[in-house]
Amino acid sequence: MLTRLPRLGVALPRLLCNPPARFVSQSKPSGSAGAASVTELHPPEKKSGHGEVSPYVKNPDYHGFSQDPVVDEWNMRVGFFFSISVALVIGGAFINYLPDHGLRKWARKEAERVVLQREQEGVPLLSEYYFDPEKIVLPSSGEQ
Repeated sequence: MLTRLPRLGVALPRLLCNPPARFVSQSKPSGSAGAASVTELHPPEKKSGHGEVSPYVKNPDYHGFSQDPVVDEWNMRVGFFFSISVALVIGGAFINYLPDHGLRKWARKEAERVVLQREQEGVPLLSEYYFDPEKIVLPSSGEQ
């Protein structure tokens, strides 16, 4: 399909600028009308010397920023450069400085502090008890 595109040459802007204004109905005829019916969507425009020309005919690389091709391309490049730069730089800084909602950094620092404290006290880093059994008060078997 793309290999046929250069064959259109100069005709391509004319095809894009003047879309067909008539459509032929392909439905089966009803009644006595045996021929295909042709409908006019818009009345044909009168050609005048000072008609409006599509910006795509004047500038095939039209980006929608300005009618002047040089200003249009410059505005497009500046706009995309700053929008992508803002998205990457400011967006990355925003994500980097978000608060630690999962408390992962705090948990790591707290674990390192507890390890250093237990090493200095000479106590094992991990014990088999979750709570200190000497501090737990259990009810006697008769109170149940």
